[in-house]
Amino acid sequence: MRRIITTIMLLLGIMMPTIAQIKSPVKFAVKQKQVSEREFDVIFSGTISNGWHVYSTGLPDDGPVSASFHLEDSRNVKAVGKLKPEGNEIKKYEDLFGMDVRYFEHSVQFVQRIQITGDDYEANGYLEYGACNDENCLPPTSVDFSFSGKVAAAKTDAGKEEAKAEEKNAPADSLVVADASAVIQKADSTALSDLWTPVIDKLNSFGGNEGQSGADRSLLTIFLLGFLGGLVALATPCVWPIIPMTVSFFLKRNAERGKAVRDALTYGASIVVIYMLLAVVVTLLSSANQLNALSTNAVVNVFFFLLLVVFGLSFLGLFEITLPASWSSAVDSKADKATGLLSIFLMAFTLALVSFSCTGPIIGFLLVEISTTGEILAPSLGMLGFAVALALPFTLFALFPAWLKQAPKSGSWMMVVKVFLGFIELAFALKFLSVADMAYGWNLLFRDLFIGIWIVLFAWLALFLFGWVKIPADYRGKKPVGKVRIVVGILVSLFVCYLVPGLWGAPVTAVSAFTPPMSTQKWKLVDNSVKPMFCDYDEGMAYAREHNKPVLLDFTGLGCVNCRKMEAAVWTDPKVRDIIENDYVLIELYIDNKKPLPSKISVTESDGKTSTLRTLGDKWSYLQRHKFGSNTQPFYVLVDGNGNPLNSAYAYDEDIDKFLEFLKKGLQNLKVEN
Repeated sequence: MRRIITTIMLLLGIMMPTIAQIKSPVKFAVKQKQVSEREFDVIFSGTISNGWHVYSTGLPDDGPVSASFHLEDSRNVKAVGKLKPEGNEIKKYEDLFGMDVRYFEHSVQFVQRIQITGDDYEANGYLEYGACNDENCLPPTSVDFSFSGKVAAAKTDAGKEEAKAEEKNAPADSLVVADASAVIQKADSTALSDLWTPVIDKLNSFGGNEGQSGADRSLLTIFLLGFLGGLVALATPCVWPIIPMTVSFFLKRNAERGKAVRDALTYGASIVVIYMLLAVVVTLLSSANQLNALSTNAVVNVFFFLLLVVFGLSFLGLFEITLPASWSSAVDSKADKATGLLSIFLMAFTLALVSFSCTGPIIGFLLVEISTTGEILAPSLGMLGFAVALALPFTLFALFPAWLKQAPKSGSWMMVVKVFLGFIELAFALKFLSVADMAYGWNLLFRDLFIGIWIVLFAWLALFLFGWVKIPADYRGKKPVGKVRIVVGILVSLFVCYLVPGLWGAPVTAVSAFTPPMSTQKWKLVDNSVKPMFCDYDEGMAYAREHNKPVLLDFTGLGCVNCRKMEAAVWTDPKVRDIIENDYVLIELYIDNKKPLPSKISVTESDGKTSTLRTLGDKWSYLQRHKFGSNTQPFYVLVDGNGNPLNSAYAYDEDIDKFLEFLKKGLQNLKVEN
């Protein structure tokens, strides 16, 4: 077991992320390509890191940052037509915006045609784009360019031939490095005060970061989800009764206990190999991009919804999903004739076939849920967890035969497990229907209705557990309901009570990952969102100094999905909201605010390059990376009235207790400081 855990840890490469760091997932090169005597193309060629994407052009104003082209301080030039994106454009529905967005992964080109209107010209400007991954978004980023030249005079025939020869020997495209310092104004002396002094070292001195992003834990979560699925499969009537029969067979088959243990270990390893082969097939049939597309593809999500409904109804006893009996008979016959390791492997394969009516829906549910994470290793890790859990008791009972006497006997409790799992699958099926509903714009499964259906399903499950209603799978007869079943029924009833306030807009954060977004809520009695005191850094800091209060800096974005998740799932908690509103000055800084600055600001980045700040969003983005050494959102920093950090930074993590501890630690450090 120790080796298995070590291998998994090495495979996952688990490590704590450093929040306060500048990320540069996109690299652009700019070149000028002459297309005629008075026209040329400005070509922006971008390379995008894995996991990141750059948004395309022409997205709605209330969506993410679109790629756009801008001319400024230019002479004798004008843009012809629109900025053209080139590459493998992906279309995806995003819940936050309630719309389809378009973006590029790995690489992209943006091309803008320029017309020369005079004898000589000077073209200065920039490309602005937005980039995100599943956790963070970069602020709107600009790529500057500067080109100048003259229109060639008419050539004689000899001159034309000479020009042709030169063109033949020259490269097809002329690469020009963009001059970022061209035609920009000096910084406003009031814009960059002492409050903008970098505090990166002080921020890092607080040690470990309070927040940890979900993606860094996703692979481990996938393995644990698969392991949990395997444990559930063990408790079904298709698997549990087979365990003592199989272990007893190995112990009786070999006079020497060592050989019996070896056979049991081989049997367990064979189970792992069989289910891993299934995962490998799924992985080979789908690329990383295809797996990622599953999460938002409407047709695929409708199929998954129907598939889980079928699995759920089969567990409720309406029908049974089985493989042809001839398959298991044929494999079993070959196992009897074979010897050695092959016979044990075929026995494990027979188990997989015979138990399919119980394990099939669980495996199907796992593969559906796991594949939509977009992780290329997800199916393999999920099935590894499932197979390890399924194989574990065969090995343990062979090593410790006395444990068999203490193991629960087969009985009606296994039917209860199947029914319970059936309701779970029906509930989770709604998640996929919700995605399809938003993708097609049906507006049928709004948040209130979704929660209402869950309430009905789990209330029905509670009534079944109490023995007050029966379903087709209930073959319990007149036997009394057990104590464990009643306890589980009470827990399910409490969960139903927890869901009820969600009908009127309560956050019900425990299920926020599955329900439609809050924006689809029809009934909302109270707006419990947290409002910022200031949306300007210098004004907010002046107020904080005057009233001697700490500051919560919220670097956010209009197009930041995870920012909205934090605000809906964490900030609406009464304890969190109380501390933010009463003990802190909340300053909300949108890094994609398009309001132009009174004058452009020329700044020097940490790498020595010069950047131009044109909008208010540019200014707040520069503040974040210059003062705190980070450029991703969401990003939360606690500072005193002088701009000094009071705790480590916090990124996306919906753990309410962690965020509360983050806020309280800042208040404690302020008291020590004073």
